[in-house]
Amino acid sequence: MHDDVYQMYLEEVKRIPACTLKEEEELPGLAQAGDRTARQRLLEGMLHYVLELAGKYKSHGLTMGDLVQEANMALLLALESYEGGNFREQVKELSIERIQMAIQMQNQEKQAEEEMAARVNVLKDISQMMAEELGREATVEELAEKMKMTVDEIKEIMKVTLDAMNVSYNRLG
Repeated sequence: MHDDVYQMYLEEVKRIPACTLKEEEELPGLAQAGDRTARQRLLEGMLHYVLELAGKYKSHGLTMGDLVQEANMALLLALESYEGGNFREQVKELSIERIQMAIQMQNQEKQAEEEMAARVNVLKDISQMMAEELGREATVEELAEKMKMTVDEIKEIMKVTLDAMNVSYNRLG
């Protein structure tokens, strides 16, 4: 579905002529002065450029749809904050900034997920080991002491595990 929407977007953009250099120089000022036609033409005419910018990051972990969305937001922000100068360069700078920030955020989220998965696995292993040693299930306090963590951290890991199990169960049911 995501790819279908992106393909439809690409087909739509192909039908729109890109801004000429002259338009890129004239339209930002007119748009800032309130000319709605100039604003619309500039935004549509620059879509080719932001697609090109987004495409340079397609192998960095985000979907093309997400990359394009960030670049489109940068285009809008560049127009809203335009006070003169090279509009294309401003769009480029904002696009790169937003795309790199989105990639960084996704990488941080992925790393946090991996760290949590590792904690869940360690907790499971230690819990099983302690159950064998104690002849019963270990308490949260015992697990926290063994793992050198707080009781709240252990409870959070257990909650994440339980939430994941509930999601899996709900998908099956």
